[in-house]
Amino acid sequence: MGSIVVCGGGVIGLSAATMLARDGHRVTVLEADGESPPAAPAAAWERWQRRGVAQFRQPHNLFPRFRQVCEEELPELPGRLAAAGCRWVDPLGEPSISGLLPPSLSDREPRDGDEAFRFVTGRRPVVESAIAAVAAEQPGVAIRRGVRATELIGGPPSIPGVPHVAGVRTSAGEELRGDLVVDAMGRRSPGAGLLTALGARPPHTHAETSGFAYYTRYFTGPSQPPLHGPVLTPLGTISVLTLYGDNGTWSVTVYASSKDTPLKALRDAGCFARVVGACPLQAHWLDGQPVTGVLPMAGVTDRYHRYVAGGTPVATGFAAVGDAWACTNPSGGRGVSIGIIHAQLLRRTVRSHLGDPAGFVRAWDEGTERHVAPFHRNQISADRVRLAEMTALREGRSWSPPDSPMSRLAGAAAYDPDAFRAFLATVMCLALPQDVLTRPDIKDTVERIGDKTPPPFPGPGRRRLLQLLAGS
Repeated sequence: MGSIVVCGGGVIGLSAATMLARDGHRVTVLEADGESPPAAPAAAWERWQRRGVAQFRQPHNLFPRFRQVCEEELPELPGRLAAAGCRWVDPLGEPSISGLLPPSLSDREPRDGDEAFRFVTGRRPVVESAIAAVAAEQPGVAIRRGVRATELIGGPPSIPGVPHVAGVRTSAGEELRGDLVVDAMGRRSPGAGLLTALGARPPHTHAETSGFAYYTRYFTGPSQPPLHGPVLTPLGTISVLTLYGDNGTWSVTVYASSKDTPLKALRDAGCFARVVGACPLQAHWLDGQPVTGVLPMAGVTDRYHRYVAGGTPVATGFAAVGDAWACTNPSGGRGVSIGIIHAQLLRRTVRSHLGDPAGFVRAWDEGTERHVAPFHRNQISADRVRLAEMTALREGRSWSPPDSPMSRLAGAAAYDPDAFRAFLATVMCLALPQDVLTRPDIKDTVERIGDKTPPPFPGPGRRRLLQLLAGS
């Protein structure tokens, strides 16, 4: 068995560390934030500070794929999340959220297999504290908080001319040697810079600002509000995201183009309430006790790294996982689910290639590109289309969505129950659109329905939105 250093003790870093330790590896987790997670869910939300995670108090969702991977790799975790007050959601079998089904869908009967869409969800601090507790109890995992990797240590190369990472130097002045260094330091990871400081070529990197600004408020009450429409509802130049949390909490997020200057007024709680209150499918989500003010977030960067360039790895002995590898606009809610898919792939790649650094880095790159990267690329494509729509409507121009197989699947989902489930599977990371659209039944359904579009969701148009923002 090997020795592995995981840099980053967030949800994905801790999940990966626990999976690897269960295969007998000795895993040391370095987490720059020094504060340990409180055991009580309320304290985790109210007192735990994670300054290294900008989105720590922004909404998160744990899609069915997260639950599916946990059942395979961390089977006790869903139960621990539920014990911490996280909520089980059955999107196709729970009467209170039947609004998830499009109103244009006439066949609303349950189907065999609908249980695959069940998931558990909660606020990020509560979710992370539960995962941290599981990792802390795992033999073979040592978590060191308040310690970060400051430098990579080189070792004998496995590929001529390619640096090999043999460990890290820490902010505590130590050298930690390992058979593999895992970068799980999230969106702000310095991993690429640490590699180039070791003498590696820079990884292939693509980065762009997502172009969205988010305004979120959390609520609590005796009962969580029913879902009368989609979790994420596009309404012209804004989108509204409604998510259930843990322990009787929920969140409402309004997001728009970061260039939409009037929307900055949503930082005011009264303005936020006016806008959400004018959305018929979401207004009742305000019927609770606010537990925060309006929490803004902007400047989110979509970033992708590839550590094999021109067929040659930039380094061996190193693997970036989750957001440290690639991150996107968080409104899709897929970040944690994609990250745990990546962590599971890491465990499988380590099982077969840890003793072969050159074979490991190539297998890791190939597996990442085949099984994980398509989720990232699909989210980027969807974001670009939505941002272009918001921009056109804000500027008073007409808008027609580009014709694509995915847009046709979304249209068919409004009228056919099987197409709806196929579309929902792509949203919830259970399947890739590229795979779903090759199914003969779905392909035939999409062709039969053609370019039929569902009716728009009710909500304020641009003129009324500006009036609400101005207080009228």
